[in-house]
Amino acid sequence: MASAFSHAVAALGIAACFYRPGTPKRVWVMGAFCSVIPDLDVIGFRFGIHYGDFWGHRGFTHSLLFAALLASAVVLTGFRQAAPGLGRLPMWVYFFLATASHGLLDAMTDGGLGVAFLAPFDNHRYFLPWTPIRVSPIGVARFFTNRGLDVLQSELLWIWLPAALLALSVWLMRRRAGPSM
Repeated sequence: MASAFSHAVAALGIAACFYRPGTPKRVWVMGAFCSVIPDLDVIGFRFGIHYGDFWGHRGFTHSLLFAALLASAVVLTGFRQAAPGLGRLPMWVYFFLATASHGLLDAMTDGGLGVAFLAPFDNHRYFLPWTPIRVSPIGVARFFTNRGLDVLQSELLWIWLPAALLALSVWLMRRRAGPSM
């Protein structure tokens, strides 16, 4: 898995595509929150749920269906009305992409069992053909080690830099297009 920090950075990079003046900051905070929620599945280890199980790590909570359900729940419960500057459908798409980005980034790591993108219809775990991101250790104590530093270096290159470039590109396109965009 990628680290929680980097999942949130990816969500904020995606947020640049949806940003409109006046949109409340809680939309972007909720997007970052959505991007890390899938890793709550690690709690299952304490209850005897195995990594490769449906409810195991990188299982259902990393699927596209889960991303759609979480985005729906967030919009229906937290944003019953459109936020200023951002309608409910674009907001749903943002929350969906922020959540789905979690599985995509995890499928780009060099460890684990892969991601069950199609759960509950198919529990097969997938990796992308290209896995440049170092897999993050599970657990806070294990993260703050030399291995965690290696992971952060990898994530700076493969997650933080692309997220910043995405945000910069969107900002430049909007600036070039003028106030109508």
